Amino acid sequence: MKGFLFKGMAAGIKKDGSPDLGIIYSRRPAEAAALFTRNRVVAAPVVLGRERMKSGLCQAIVVNSGNANCFTGEQGIKDARKTAEMTAGLLGIPQELVMVSSTGVIGAPLPMDLFKAALPRLVEDLSEDGLEDFATAILTTDTDMKISSHTCTIHGSSFSIVGVAKGSGMIRPDMATMLAYVLTDLDIPARILKSFLQKGCDRTFNRITVDGDTSTNDTLVALANGMSQVALEDSDDSLEFQRCLDRVLMDLAEAVVRDGEGATKMARINVRGALTREDAYLVAQAVSHSNLVKTAIYGEDPNWGRVVAAAGRSGAVVEPEKIGLYFDEVCLVKDGQWLGPDAEKEAARVMKQPEMTIGLDLNLGEFQDTYLFCDFSEDYVKINADYRS
Repeated sequence: MKGFLFKGMAAGIKKDGSPDLGIIYSRRPAEAAALFTRNRVVAAPVVLGRERMKSGLCQAIVVNSGNANCFTGEQGIKDARKTAEMTAGLLGIPQELVMVSSTGVIGAPLPMDLFKAALPRLVEDLSEDGLEDFATAILTTDTDMKISSHTCTIHGSSFSIVGVAKGSGMIRPDMATMLAYVLTDLDIPARILKSFLQKGCDRTFNRITVDGDTSTNDTLVALANGMSQVALEDSDDSLEFQRCLDRVLMDLAEAVVRDGEGATKMARINVRGALTREDAYLVAQAVSHSNLVKTAIYGEDPNWGRVVAAAGRSGAVVEPEKIGLYFDEVCLVKDGQWLGPDAEKEAARVMKQPEMTIGLDLNLGEFQDTYLFCDFSEDYVKINADYRS
């Protein structure tokens, strides 16, 4: 990746002393696009980010974990601006080109003394090899960092796309995952980049859930610094870039679901044969958000009744006598009829795998949709019962 530097470190924001402050820096101002949470309660960094992204340019992003800087009033906005101001001064760039992100506990003010002490060291140690340090510093309840990197080619010339994300709980994106950053050395204008980002997000981050909660801090940013000297020239180029971008976003989205709080399995619900596009979406969403379906997957119980019940309450047009239901390739229901205990035994075998696909055919039309989700275990409750302690 040409022209991007990274660093992550422990600044003392987290109680356990683990890394909690990171930075992304582009050697020159990058074309920038972003998507933010649609939650009505938004963190101070989101307020500032919406303002900064109007210019379509960004050169640095500072991210802290352990504190969401949300529901912190006017002081939270001042602290977000001060963080950007201090970082800009250390980098020698306009503060308008610095964006900030935060993730962690809601309601506590940022410990600005720790930022003031740590930021000089963070900037001083920026490196092309610092991506993993950055990816580790932005984690909260995640068990591992989430990175995706691909090299793509247009007219024989190569450019790179790298994505890094955090997210494990409080995941039901309504635009993105909790925090995700996609970087490319391709030359692409911000307004076009925004369009690609929105399309890719709708197919990936907006089709995953862990627990049905939408965060106050959800942020997805894309930066393009053009330092590969490769630029989009025609529609074929655009298709290739969208394909590469979607691949990175899907890698990250799947990593978030696999690392869901307390998760032991990842599942995919494929709905087909819906009467309308909206119906396909509604059914996929209802099944993936069903706690009964999620606990059945954890228990490896082929309780297919929970799946069809979720479809029936989704608001979509559903005719029970036409439904077909599959766990991977095992058919459990055909034309609305249960196929018996032998089929359930085969389905139970499928459910012992770390990943499975539920296929639900409504047999009413030509529309389809897909959602990724994970199971619910006892550990999800334990993690969230004492998250602040």
